Amino acid sequence: MPRLYVAIIGADESATDTNLRDAYTAGAWLANRHVIVVTGGLGGVMGAAADGVASVGGIVIGLLPSIDRSAAHPSVTIAIPTGLGELRNGLVVRSADSVLAIGGSWGTLSEIALAMRTGVPLVTVGSPIPAGLSVSAAATVEEALPLVLAAAERGR
Repeated sequence: MPRLYVAIIGADESATDTNLRDAYTAGAWLANRHVIVVTGGLGGVMGAAADGVASVGGIVIGLLPSIDRSAAHPSVTIAIPTGLGELRNGLVVRSADSVLAIGGSWGTLSEIALAMRTGVPLVTVGSPIPAGLSVSAAATVEEALPLVLAAAERGR
């Protein structure tokens, strides 16, 4: 069976300490289950998720907005410079079997919208969701992780 890919998305500069802890936990939890984690390759939630993956020897792919591979967070295993700026958000979402959104702001909202629009399963923890949207939201990252893994298995 091919490995599952789960994208972890969330804020960069505006990430809270809770967002960062949740992202680290999620990265390690998924990597322990041999899931490949996909991020935008930078800091904040993306970097914390990469650190979690690295802590257990997993694989994290960073799809970078620039053409500068050296801009990747140090824990990214495979850095892919896209040169697409925030348009790379579509690549992050479409390369995954499911998406876990942790906190976030405008960039995260764009990825949430892309996931919903394209049918990529999505689970959120503390992410700002516009009123009227039906999204699978979890109260904690511990509650979200089994949901996002099951969604990835179905989304494959």
